[in-house]
Amino acid sequence: MGTLYIVATPIGNLDDITFRAVDVLKKVQLIACEDTRVTAKLSERYAITTQRTAIHHHSKEEKLLQIIDVLKNGKDVAYVSDAGTPGISDPGNHLVRVALDNGICVVPVPGPSALTTILSVAGFDTQQFLFLAYPPHKKGRKTFFERIVHADVPVVYYDSVHRVLKNLTLLAEMQPATQIVLGRELTKVFEEIHRGSTKEIIDYFERNPEKMKGEFVIVVEK
Repeated sequence: MGTLYIVATPIGNLDDITFRAVDVLKKVQLIACEDTRVTAKLSERYAITTQRTAIHHHSKEEKLLQIIDVLKNGKDVAYVSDAGTPGISDPGNHLVRVALDNGICVVPVPGPSALTTILSVAGFDTQQFLFLAYPPHKKGRKTFFERIVHADVPVVYYDSVHRVLKNLTLLAEMQPATQIVLGRELTKVFEEIHRGSTKEIIDYFERNPEKMKGEFVIVVEK
């Protein structure tokens, strides 16, 4: 049996990868990627020539089983998401479950995560927190933010450029005094971290629409 390595990769700055991660990606026989094009950029930077194959949300069970067959044949496989630690809002957790069900050893190779990156600079009491990933697009959206409002610990969630202001407006309507920390493009060239009331953050982006780019991670204080 081979080993399945779950490898964390940079969330933006490619210098954030660990020595161990590079070593593992070079030594395994196959890298399963959320997007082979994204992983190709990382591979080029660190001279990683390992064969790559795509495993994403739309992959059929048959594709996962092909990876399992590679592992059963004694070859080691690494799984990487587009950015950060796999298994958090990406298909990695499904692959891990199938591997474990087949008696395959799964080894974590830790590293960057947008979740822990924003929490480390939030300045909130994060001995306990709630992570909710992405808000639903339509059905369940209001319920999602009601859960945030009623939480008794800080809540972290991800958001996209297309919906972040709309969602912050809904949050402000539900709880006007909410204090948040918003990270945009963490570790990248145009990284921004904003602190203040939900309304203050909304006002900032309405005054600076050119800043509405990239990926967002938000911590809501309780």
